[in-house]
Amino acid sequence: MLGKLLLIAILMFGFGYSLVPLYKRICELTGSNVLSTQESSAASAVRNTQIDTSRYVTVEFDGNAQGPWRFRPTISSLRVHPGELANVVYEVVNKQSRAINAQAIPSYAPQEAASYFKKLECFCFKQQTLGPNEARQMPVSFYVDPALPKNVTTITLSYTFFEVGLPTAKAVSQ
Repeated sequence: MLGKLLLIAILMFGFGYSLVPLYKRICELTGSNVLSTQESSAASAVRNTQIDTSRYVTVEFDGNAQGPWRFRPTISSLRVHPGELANVVYEVVNKQSRAINAQAIPSYAPQEAASYFKKLECFCFKQQTLGPNEARQMPVSFYVDPALPKNVTTITLSYTFFEVGLPTAKAVSQ
């Protein structure tokens, strides 16, 4: 019985070990998941078919500050193809001599564009803690969904940056 179990274990190990070259060979035969990097540059040039190169969308950036800091985008607008990955940086400067916690809330215009504006990385996903007199560059990585209606040619992304965790005033009891 021990011999049979040992033989089965060895066969299972051998089968698992042989799967890697077998997988590579199948991929070469079918042309899928090509792992070879020795193809000519013309043949290996891959075009992202999810980008709609037939049109542009202008994305305008805006920053509003509700608190003791300066908050603004580093550029005012960017032209992108729908589906194209783009990056923009917002700059914030804490003008106080104390640390503050803040949060950014986005808004979009026109409102119908909100569901087509896809953020992959954004400082608005979490609260930010800014040290005294700290300046920070905060990136936003996004793309505009190619399904955006053709009549929408401009999207405005606006952030309102405000302090969180402030003590609230207690209601006056009468």
